[in-house]
Formats: sequence, C-alpha cells, structure tokens
Amino acid sequence: MRMPLHFASLAALLVAGCAAFGPPPQPGQNEAQVQQRLGAPTARYALGGGATRLEFATGPFGRETWMVDLDGAGRVTAAKQVLEAGNLAAFQARAPGMDRDELLRTLGRPGERRGARGGGETWSWRYVTNDCLWFQVSVGADGRVQDGAFGIDPACDAASDRD
Repeated sequence: MRMPLHFASLAALLVAGCAAFGPPPQPGQNEAQVQQRLGAPTARYALGGGATRLEFATGPFGRETWMVDLDGAGRVTAAKQVLEAGNLAAFQARAPGMDRDELLRTLGRPGERRGARGGGETWSWRYVTNDCLWFQVSVGADGRVQDGAFGIDPACDAASDRD
C-alpha cells in the first residue's frame, strides 16, 4: 500500500523535528557546533562576565526549550531542557517578584501570551507530561512575575470536546 504524499511529508517533518533536539550540546563545543545540531537560536540573552545564553524553543505547541550557556569565548558551559516538571516546580517557588527579562532567561519565550486584568499578562508553556497540563505565569503591568502555577491545557479540552 502506498502512503499519500502529504502523510509522507508530515512524517518526514516530524522525524526531522525530533532529530534536531536529540542529544544536548556538550561542554566545550562552540556556538557553530551547537547551531549545527539545534539550528538557529530563538533568542539570545546576555549573562554576566561576557557569557551568553542561547534559547532553542519549540513552541507554541512544542514541549521543550533548551537553554545553552556559552562562556566569553563562545564555548558551551551548560545545556538544560528547562520545560520539565521539576524545574518548573522549583521556578514556581522563586518566581514572585522576578522581572520579565529574568523570566525569559529562565524559561524562554512562552508558547502563548494573553492579556490579564489590570494590564498584566498570562504567559503559558507546554511541557513534557503524561497529563494534559501546561505551566502558566502571571506577569503584572509592572513587568514583574506575580506567581506561577500548573493548569489544564485548554488545547486538551478542545480535543476532548470533539470526541
């Protein structure tokens, strides 16, 4: 049986997307090696001492964001997938009062942003879980994090409504 062309194309894209986020960058690799493996970063953040953090986000529906830290010479010092339950729970405890820039350096760009009462926003990230959850952060009109919490991903509710 022959597979329709659009299904074959979709399968190829999915496999390619998974391959791009295979093994994490290793300490000592340079930025070119990192980008060869992960592609172009979705953001760059300045860290102290001339270091840089590269963000590799898969959102809005992707469930991984890799943060790769480079020293002043452009060599990898650390690589971490930040959208995982333990990291999000630890973030939740220290998040109140954090500014928007630190939030981005910590979790990366959100998969979704929505306006909230009082001029703030709610930022949401999907993450790897067997449950239908996402992580949300309330950012006040002053640009400071008010709180963070796990909640039901509305995309799952929409899917169950169709069943």
